[in-house]
This record gives sequence, structure tokens and C-alpha cells, in this order.
Amino acid sequence: MSTNFEFEVSTDASAALQTGSNVYGLGIGGTATESPTITYTPLQGDQFVKQLLSPMRLSTVLLLYHSGWAIDRILNVTVQYLNGIPNAPSASGPTPAEAPEYGDFHRITDLLRILQKRGDVTLGQTEGSDASESLVLRIAPRAVDSPAGRQLIGHLRLPPGQTDYVFTPTADPNNVGEASIVMRSLMASLFYVSQGVQPPAEDETRGRVTVTRDANGQPFDWKQMTGDVMQIRSSGDKPESAAVRVRYRGTWFYIDDSDLTSKSTFALLMNLFALQAGDIPTTAPVLTLPVAR
Repeated sequence: MSTNFEFEVSTDASAALQTGSNVYGLGIGGTATESPTITYTPLQGDQFVKQLLSPMRLSTVLLLYHSGWAIDRILNVTVQYLNGIPNAPSASGPTPAEAPEYGDFHRITDLLRILQKRGDVTLGQTEGSDASESLVLRIAPRAVDSPAGRQLIGHLRLPPGQTDYVFTPTADPNNVGEASIVMRSLMASLFYVSQGVQPPAEDETRGRVTVTRDANGQPFDWKQMTGDVMQIRSSGDKPESAAVRVRYRGTWFYIDDSDLTSKSTFALLMNLFALQAGDIPTTAPVLTLPVAR
């Protein structure tokens, strides 16, 4: 924002002599004007694009987890592979023609959520200089041999009987209890969530959108994957009960105000964007005082 100030001051004096009286006059005048200019600097440039396309850091997952977000929602949105187990990697870009692979991953996150609600699982970091590049899954001793605990470790393909498991992008397969993790970029997370958009039937008929098909050649229902994450509905008429809505090519796309799951994921994405986008360059206010015209 820059602001220009202009000040003008004028004075005048007069005197007149008349028979029997003297007449004097004095006048002072002044004006002041202000012309503010506000400049908005959008996020742009190669640095911003790199931040959108770079994998998110494990510290972001930890920050969101300790901020109270559900562990299944965080991992479903931000993680692409967990110990080699895929979380719909083909959905991290434009809509694929074939159904993605995600079933085992969702079973893992469902079990993690069950244990989280019981207070039997938590996320932490290892000690050391590279702590930000690792994520520790800690299971309460009482839950190690519980049905949910055993199923979780079995699906993760990890050695049973431990309470701590370390996930890192550079996992060493020779280290017992250490597993790999591949994070999504913010752009990939947005693509993943966008698979929950319900396109108009006319767009599918006219070939404007990709119709994903399963192994049997039947249309794949994306709600099977994104139903617990995000659902964006479409309507030809302006929706009245919408938490968020936008009109595009004659169709309204919106999140229903009663869809608490989708609203929560939308809020999570806003947090991720703020964390990943970085600082916005700003311009300091400029004060200009003209001394002459």
C-alpha cells in the first residue's frame, strides 16, 4: 500500500482607507488531500510452483496431528505410500482411466483411527538432527497384542511385538521396525481430493470428463474412495444449503452445509495451503510528500 499526501496553504491580506474609518482584511485557507493506492501481490513465480509440487514434509503431518486432526484424514490426504502400500497414487493427478489401488491403505488408516480414539496410538519424532525427516508411530503397550493392534501391524507388513515404528523417506530395509513413507505434494493432494467431485451427467455423456472404470470395465464409483474424505456435489440450480459453492460452465459445484466430513477436509486443505505456500512477499508503505508542483 502506498499513500500520497498533498497539502496546500494560502493566505491573503488587504487594507482600505476610507474617510473616518479604516478597513482591514485577513484570509487564511488550506486544503489537504490523500490518495491511497493498495497493491495486492499474488503468490506466483517458480518458487511458489516448486512449493506446490514438492512433497510435503513429515513435520507437517506431525503438526496437524498434534493440532487435533484425525489421523486417518491427515494420512489419506497427504501420504501416497506407507511401507510400499499405495494410497491411490494414480489419483494424485488428472482423473485416471482405471480404478486406483487404495484398499489396504484405507484399512490401515481406519485401524489407526480406532486406536487413536482409544488413546492407544500417537505420532512423534526421533531424536537427532534429522528428526524432521522421520515419523514415529508409537503404540501403547496394552494395544500391541489387541486385535486392532495386530491387524494394523499385519497390514503394514511390519514385525510384530514392538511399540515404536519409524517411518522415513530414506528407510533402510535392514533396520527392523523402520519403514518407508512417500508424501504427496500439495498439488497432488488437491488432485486426490478433486476425485470427489460429482460431474454433471451431461459432461460424462459428451466426453468432457474421464470416466474411470474398474477391472470389470464398469464405471468406478469414486465415493468408495473419497466418501470419507470429500464429496463435492453439482447442480444446475444455485444451491441454498451450501457451505462453499462456485459456478463453472453453467453448473454449480458445492459442499453441502450438512456434510461435516467434507467441510472438515476443506478446512484441512486450507491449513495445508497456508503451511506449504510459504511467506507472501510484501511491499512497505511509501509516504510521498511533494514540495513543489
